[in-house]
Amino acid sequence: MGDFMPEFSKDDYMYMKRALQLAEKARGFTSPNPMVGAVIVKDGRVIGEGYHQRCGEGHAEVNAFNNATEDVAGATIYVTLEPCSHTGKTPPCADKIIEKKIARVVVGALDPNPLVSGRGIERIKNAGIDISYGLLAEESARLNEVFMKYIVSKKPFVVYKSATTLDGKIATVSGESRWITCEKSREKVHLLRHYLSGIMVGVNTVLADNPMLNCRAEGLTSPARIVVDSSLKIPVECNLVQTSDKYRTIVATLQSDSSIKACMLKQMGVEVVTVVETEGRVDLDCLMEKLGEMGIDSVLIEGGGTLAFSAFKQNIIDKVIFYIAPQIFGGVGAKTSVEGSGFYKIADCIKLKEVSAQMVDNDVCITAYVDRQ
Repeated sequence: MGDFMPEFSKDDYMYMKRALQLAEKARGFTSPNPMVGAVIVKDGRVIGEGYHQRCGEGHAEVNAFNNATEDVAGATIYVTLEPCSHTGKTPPCADKIIEKKIARVVVGALDPNPLVSGRGIERIKNAGIDISYGLLAEESARLNEVFMKYIVSKKPFVVYKSATTLDGKIATVSGESRWITCEKSREKVHLLRHYLSGIMVGVNTVLADNPMLNCRAEGLTSPARIVVDSSLKIPVECNLVQTSDKYRTIVATLQSDSSIKACMLKQMGVEVVTVVETEGRVDLDCLMEKLGEMGIDSVLIEGGGTLAFSAFKQNIIDKVIFYIAPQIFGGVGAKTSVEGSGFYKIADCIKLKEVSAQMVDNDVCITAYVDRQ
């Protein structure tokens, strides 16, 4: 397929960047589908734009065609992800492109699913249409990092988020933790909850804080709440259980889902998932498999240091986001982001790559990816 990767012009880059901007508009609304944008250009003019707005609704290419201000025959269409070649909830976009007599197709990233990848491109090429791919492919893949993992592995993309002081504390020695970071940082965390389909904490966080774990920003969707609770200690009167009829709530445990406590929780709307154990705790890798089967394509871990260490040790985390506030708490007994037993050797510790930092008011937000090499 190397013959589909020619040199691209300055205008090609400009139009594909616009398509990526369109795709970004749907962040948090398309799961488990990818975010895709499309731009139609004819005689040097943009005559149609579109993006995949919600799962089950029209794909980017279809919306761009529907929004076109004139006949698209002979035009060029820029699409951030390979047009689909199979019938799902909507017909194949590759067929729609052929039907509309598009003259040229420029694609960003290929479909990551090895069973599908390249088929949309082949179908369009076989129809005699000029097609190329690979333009801003890395940007398109990064935009869809959740989809790129889930469609291949059927396991959720996992983000660990922490809000700490400059000396790494998540609470004072007395346990006070509200608020470490600024309001703008906290707003960004609620956007994260909207972007990802699940949020996970350990039961000790539930016992200590009685959180809601929903998205409190208007018009945004709340994630499924997931509690790791080996012994089913979660109180039936806690906020998560009491609101399980409103927000999807999952408790992962080592106990039988037919136990008295499990039956009580299920009657209140909680989904109880029994998972195998690792070192006396819920096996998090097994839990990720089960969550993937339940349609959860991404998970935000906001739990305490014990759950965080277990998640790092079991290698389920893909990405980390640290909000660091310009404060010093001190205290040998003050809680830190990642606790547990720790790694004994530097060679065994978690390595990060693609590290970036940005200011959020006076806080610093550091984003990085786990290096599995």
